[in-house]
Amino acid sequence: MKTVFLFLAILFSTSIGYAQGFLKTAGTKIVNAKGENVLLRGIGLGGWMLQEGYMLRVYREAQQHRIRARAEELVGPERTQEFYDAWLKNHTTKADIDAMKAWGFNSVRLPMHFNLYTLPVDKEPVAGRQTWLEKGFAITDSLLAWCKANQMYLILDLHAAPGGQGNDLNISDRDGSKPSLWENEAHQQKTIALWRKLAERYKNEPWIGAYDVLNEPNWGFEDPQSDKNGLKEKSNVLLKKLMVDITKAIREVDQQHIIIIEGNGWGNNYNGILPPWDKNMVLSFHKYWNYNNEQSIAHILRFREQYQVPVWLGETGENSNVWFTEAIRLLETHNIGWAWWPLKKLGSNNPLEVPMNADYQAVLDHWNDPKKPKPSAEQAYRGLMELANSTRFDKNIYHKDVIDAMIRQPFSRETKPFDANLVNGNAVIPAVGYDLGINGEAYYDLDTANYRVSDPKKNTAGNKGRGYRNDGVDIGKDDSYYVSDIETGEWLQYTIDVTQKGTYKLKLLVSAENANGKITLLLDGKKAGNELAVPAGKWQALDAGSITLSKGKHKLRVLAGTGGFNLKELQFSK
Repeated sequence: MKTVFLFLAILFSTSIGYAQGFLKTAGTKIVNAKGENVLLRGIGLGGWMLQEGYMLRVYREAQQHRIRARAEELVGPERTQEFYDAWLKNHTTKADIDAMKAWGFNSVRLPMHFNLYTLPVDKEPVAGRQTWLEKGFAITDSLLAWCKANQMYLILDLHAAPGGQGNDLNISDRDGSKPSLWENEAHQQKTIALWRKLAERYKNEPWIGAYDVLNEPNWGFEDPQSDKNGLKEKSNVLLKKLMVDITKAIREVDQQHIIIIEGNGWGNNYNGILPPWDKNMVLSFHKYWNYNNEQSIAHILRFREQYQVPVWLGETGENSNVWFTEAIRLLETHNIGWAWWPLKKLGSNNPLEVPMNADYQAVLDHWNDPKKPKPSAEQAYRGLMELANSTRFDKNIYHKDVIDAMIRQPFSRETKPFDANLVNGNAVIPAVGYDLGINGEAYYDLDTANYRVSDPKKNTAGNKGRGYRNDGVDIGKDDSYYVSDIETGEWLQYTIDVTQKGTYKLKLLVSAENANGKITLLLDGKKAGNELAVPAGKWQALDAGSITLSKGKHKLRVLAGTGGFNLKELQFSK
C-alpha cells in the first residue's frame, strides 16, 4: 500500500518535494526516492534560536541565559524581551534562504533551543507533563516553507537540550549550577517527548531532510573530573540509551525520516554506541582546526564501511578560506555531505557578517571587563536593538570570497577578479582587491589556516587582521583596508581590465618599519620593470616606472622578493 501511495504521489503531485520524496539511506549513501545519491551541501543557522557567546563577542559568562540576564540588568526585562523578539524576527528570513539557494547550497541545519518549544522542567505547572509553546514550532514552520520554496532540505538539530547535554556550557546554554540532561530523568523525558512532538508535526514533510537528535554531547560519564567532555569515554551507556529512546519515540509516529546521531566528545566519540539500531540512520561527526587529510576522517570512514551506514559532517567551519576549500575537496572526494557553521555572526569568516555598532561595543566592553564603564540604559538599549536589526539579511556584509572558497574553489584552479579593476586613464586598485582563487593561483601566502588541533603551534594562521576577506592574506585597517605583514616569497595577483590602451605610470602605496622589502612586478607572467626597494616609513607612493598595456584583461602580480612591508594601493596614471 505504501508503494502504491508513493507512486500516486509522484504521478499526480505538482510539488517537486514529492517528486524527489523523502531522503533515506541506501548502504553508505543518502539517496532520494529515485535512488539518486544526494550530497548535502548546507549551512547551520547558528546564533538564531541559540546565541553562543563568541558569535556576539561575549567571552565572559557567555551562555545565552547569562547574556539575557545581563541585558536585563542594563535595560530591564521588557526591553530585553524586545531585543530577543527582534533578534528572532530578523536573524533569519526568507531572504537568507533564497540567498543560500542562489549561492549553491541545497540544505539548511536548524540549531534548536528547546525553550522555544516547551517549558523548562522547573517551570512546568505540573511535574512530569509537557507544556508546548507555539513560538518555536511557528518559526520552524516558516523556515520549512522557505526551504520548500527553494527545494532545499531542512535538518532539525537539537542544539540546546533540556538541562544541557555537555560541559561546554555555551553550546547548549547550560546552567552549570543545575542538574544536566544526564543528571535528571525529567530532562531526558522532556527531550524524548520533544522529538516525538516534532516527528508528529513533520512526519509528512519530505523537505525535512533528517532529525539530528542531539548536538555535540560532551560529558564524562565514567570520569567526570579528568574527562569532563567525554573524549576518552569507553561505554557511553547513558548517551546511547537516550538516543535509542528518542529513536523509539520518533518511530512511533514517523517511519519516514532519517535519524542522525552524534558521538560523545563534541560528536566524534562513538565508543559503545555502534552498531546503529535503526535502518534509516546516519552518523554525524564534527571537524574543526585539524588537518584536511585522510587521517582526519579515517575514523568515520571506518565506521561507514564497517556498519554500512552513511556519514555526514554536521558541523565545521570557523577557519580560513584555504581550510574551507581543503575540507570540502576532501569530503566530497569521499561522498560526504556537510553543513558549515555558521551562516552569520559578528566576524568575517562566514558568508554573512553582522556589523558592529559603537553603542553595542560599549556594552561588550563592560560585559567582558566589568572594570570598564557601565553604559547607560539608553545607550545599551540603542546598541542591542541596532545589533538585532543588523542581523537582517539586507543589513549584513556579504563575503563573496567565503562562498567562492566553498562552492567553486574546491573544484577549480581558475582565478576570477574580486573587483572590476578598470584601468581607463587614472585608476586606483585597492591592494585587498586581489583575485579570487586558491592559494598558489590567486595569491600566495605562507600561513593560511588554523590547524591548532593537529598542531598547537599552528593556532594563529590565516588573516591576522580578521577583517574584509578570509583568505590566508593578512589584512589590516587604518582609514582603509590594506594588505599587511607581507613575507618573503608571498605574492598577490590582480586581474585588471584595461579599457584604454597605452603606457601607464604605476605607483605602489607602501609602508614598512625597516627598509628591507623588495618588490618585483610580473605582467602576464613576464617581469615588468626593475626590482623595487621599499623604504622605511609610513604610507608613501613607490614609483614602479611605466608599463605598456594593451586593451583587455591582464594579470599583474606583486611579488615580495623580500618581505617586511604593507601594501595599500596600486595607482595607475596614463
